[in-house]
Amino acid sequence: MTESMTPTVAIIAPGNMGAAVAKRLTEHKVTVLTALIGRSEASLKRAQEAGMRGVEDRELAKADFVLSIVPPGDALTLAKRLAPILTQANTKPIYVECNAVSPQTMTTIADVIAPTGCAFVGAGIIGPPPKPGTTNTKFYAAGPSAKDFARLNDYGLTVRVLDGPLTAASALKMSYAGITKGFTALGAAMMLAAARGGSAQALQAELAESQPALLGYLTRMVPAMYSKSYRWVAEMNEISDFIGDDHAEHAMLEAAAGFYERIATDFDGGKQEIGAMDDFIAGAKK
Repeated sequence: MTESMTPTVAIIAPGNMGAAVAKRLTEHKVTVLTALIGRSEASLKRAQEAGMRGVEDRELAKADFVLSIVPPGDALTLAKRLAPILTQANTKPIYVECNAVSPQTMTTIADVIAPTGCAFVGAGIIGPPPKPGTTNTKFYAAGPSAKDFARLNDYGLTVRVLDGPLTAASALKMSYAGITKGFTALGAAMMLAAARGGSAQALQAELAESQPALLGYLTRMVPAMYSKSYRWVAEMNEISDFIGDDHAEHAMLEAAAGFYERIATDFDGGKQEIGAMDDFIAGAKK
């Protein structure tokens, strides 16, 4: 691929983030490949709406970039699945690991990809699935090939190259998500504790008086967390590993993972705790 040629990008998989990133690229005339075998009807619909082209796994290696955008717990499995195909490929794409994984996991994935001959970029996404006209979804990237990945700045993405080791973007993502998702877990847990303790209304009033910005943040972020909580379990565990078990705060993020696992079960079941949080938020908005 020369600098003047429009790249071809493979994105695995067409989830909410992957499909939105694909749509941003296809709007800029980029051909986006994906793997659709075994995917749900919802994924197939997202891929179609994003203009993605479904191909067999071996065809993914014909792309200039392979972007891994899957739940964090699936990132290493995907790398192992694609490694034999990438090894056999005559031309080598740049493999971009975009998932919310710890530097330790990022290094493990890089070690899986290294024997394939593909260049590797350690990346992390901060921001929501991109929507038309927005620029608040950023790909932070690190490693010797990060500047090559930054070519996609010309095709609608926002790629910021970091100095430092291959794991620099992973460390940034872990730190940022530990703050935002860790705080959301803490706030939601205390809403539930207040409701169990009979102090929900008093807590609402005190937060509104002394911490209105904090209350506003929680009333936005807690409801948005319900449907995503199942994906945040593995991410919290990755953040806990990033901190390291020789630091006491390691246990805080492990606890957040357990909290999100419980909320995911509640979301799929009776929604009792979700109902209690909704009641707290509704009371706070009165």
